[in-house]
Amino acid sequence: MIVEVCAYSLASCLTAQQAGAGRIELCGGMPEGGTTPSAGLIRQARQHLHIPVYVMIRPRGGDFLYNESELAVMEDDIRLAQAYGADGLVLGLLNSDGTVDEATTQRLIRLAHPLPVTFHRAFDMTRDPAEALEAVIRTGAVRILTSGQQPTADRGATLLRQLTRQAAGRIEIMAGSGVNAQNAQVLIDAGVDALHLSGGVRHDSAMHYRQPALSMASSVPGEYDLVEANAGKIQAVVTITAQ
Repeated sequence: MIVEVCAYSLASCLTAQQAGAGRIELCGGMPEGGTTPSAGLIRQARQHLHIPVYVMIRPRGGDFLYNESELAVMEDDIRLAQAYGADGLVLGLLNSDGTVDEATTQRLIRLAHPLPVTFHRAFDMTRDPAEALEAVIRTGAVRILTSGQQPTADRGATLLRQLTRQAAGRIEIMAGSGVNAQNAQVLIDAGVDALHLSGGVRHDSAMHYRQPALSMASSVPGEYDLVEANAGKIQAVVTITAQ
């Protein structure tokens, strides 16, 4: 079973690779839950990694209902990721009624061809997961990243099991959110095809002087918090999946 690591920096990418990860989901915007990474990060990751790199295509945080100007940005980001050697892409689009935006998702997947596409946790915000699963399959995506529509994947294990049975090999189901060595076996037993985690550990900034009057960070982590992948956390999950 493959272990995918969500990485927000080149350092985390390298840690994940060394720890035995089988694939990277490359993102920017940690406080937003993952947005499109910079061109420089994509290029550096591709130059330094030998494992597959899937690039997040998400123009902003928040919901997954995009207007035409945002879609134009996503299309250009797809082309840029292709040009810089991405092995795959990660995206997801919804309609205002909580269904999968099949037509637009399919349009972006066709633009991404021949790169495979993962439909990300926008899936967890859909109104009917069984209906959404069939819709994502029709778009041509190769896998779905989901927590089983719960805050963490272990809490969504029942739905993950149902989704895996419904998918019946037509699309991969990858469990993500709160995955660790303590719950990995529960998710494996649910029948999922892959596990997704960040394995992050918070480190204190090296800044000595810290402006007491204001903060540039609008959310957690703060500007003096650095979160990077931890090899031990990743290795522990890789070891479980290899048994």
